[in-house]
Amino acid sequence: MMARWAFATAAERRLLGSARFRGPTPWVIAIMSFSIMIIAASGLALANTAGLLSSAIETRYSVEVPAGGRDLGAVLGAVRSAPGVTSADAVSEAAMRRTLERWLGPEAANDQLPVPALINFDVRPSTDLNRIRQLVSKVAPDARIAAHEETVRPLLNSLRLLQWVALGLVLLLSGAAAAAVVLAARGALDTNRSTIEIMHGVGATDVQVARLFQRKIAIDALTGSLVGAAAATVVLVLLATGAAFAGQLTGGATLGAKDFVILALLPLALTALATWVARAAVLAALREAL
Repeated sequence: MMARWAFATAAERRLLGSARFRGPTPWVIAIMSFSIMIIAASGLALANTAGLLSSAIETRYSVEVPAGGRDLGAVLGAVRSAPGVTSADAVSEAAMRRTLERWLGPEAANDQLPVPALINFDVRPSTDLNRIRQLVSKVAPDARIAAHEETVRPLLNSLRLLQWVALGLVLLLSGAAAAAVVLAARGALDTNRSTIEIMHGVGATDVQVARLFQRKIAIDALTGSLVGAAAATVVLVLLATGAAFAGQLTGGATLGAKDFVILALLPLALTALATWVARAAVLAALREAL
């Protein structure tokens, strides 16, 4: 009984006609569905990237020795001997100069340019960093310990902001689709006003009349949503061919099984929204006409 409205008899189909894609509603829904799928996929990918990056650096720190690498071996030994440190690796001077070369050019290779010594290390959760600082300061008093999370926090904040922007755009597009459905429902009511008056004359209720329009708009919305989702899927598959380069930037972050389930449910959610909005709009218009 709950899904009775989805199945029309031959007589009910003749009341409003059964032509498909006669009006603009299915095409508008298809465009909205396509845009929502692309934006939602981008937002989910950003969320995965932010989560992967955050988990990778939450326990990672660096020791920077401004004086250079003369005591690099001693500092590295002090870090490795500290309680809670799981791994520690020194960045060679050659690697540091190659990094500086991106900004300084050939001057980065000048021996007169002081290059700080750098050691990256990972710790267990709840490790006492003060103890590590004490051990390092005995070998290199000028050494500074910095958390990678503090350095990357602006990037993480930007990624999270983009996630909220994507969510906002999805909601705005859903609202635009709902507005298009309202206009389509009211236009259908005006077009079929004489049919509605006859139905009321033979005893049909507003709910029965609304069910006819609800069914037609639901079918158009479902068709448009699936068409838009199919087009978005093709685009996402084509974009995935460049994932090798993107994987280097994101550490291999991709859409997971949970994300694909969410994306697959979006066309159905859009159809459900359009159906509910159509029913509410038709009932409100019929009550106003009384």
